[in-house]
Amino acid sequence: MNLKSTKYNYLFQQYKNDVYNYSVFMVGNKFDADDVVQDVLIKTWENIDNFNVLSAKAWMIKTTHNRCIDMLRKRNISMKNESSMDDSFIEESSSEDLNSIISDRITSEQILEKVKSLPHYLRSVFVLYEIQGFKYKEISKSLDIPINSVKVYLLRARKKLQEELKSYELQEAI
Repeated sequence: MNLKSTKYNYLFQQYKNDVYNYSVFMVGNKFDADDVVQDVLIKTWENIDNFNVLSAKAWMIKTTHNRCIDMLRKRNISMKNESSMDDSFIEESSSEDLNSIISDRITSEQILEKVKSLPHYLRSVFVLYEIQGFKYKEISKSLDIPINSVKVYLLRARKKLQEELKSYELQEAI
């Protein structure tokens, strides 16, 4: 195995899940996320000698982000959540547990829908920080935006989600 293949295999193993998870949140479905991941991995192979392996995570997430934005622009439709109930899990539960499970699942799906409905610049920062566990500096480098913008976008995303979920809570109480 040559050095290029070794570097690529290392990067693939290290960051494939980050790239995939970020893609799913950004484009809203697994099929499109698969396309994004494939494109990013091809671009990574093609450019493996053009970037430092130490900054590869930021490069790959930035490439993923750009590819997701391109895809969203081309589609120009609202995000839709794909999820299904796990029937085997439901069968093992009592009816009281089932109501709780369904209620929790519906709430989780509605939260995900609200996250997916955020403008892409807020969603990308929110997903990278809250879901992927990136630090401010990593997000700044990955998305090529100032750290202060990362903080502001994260704050705005949280406030918007809080407002959206508060109005949902009020609707449920009625």
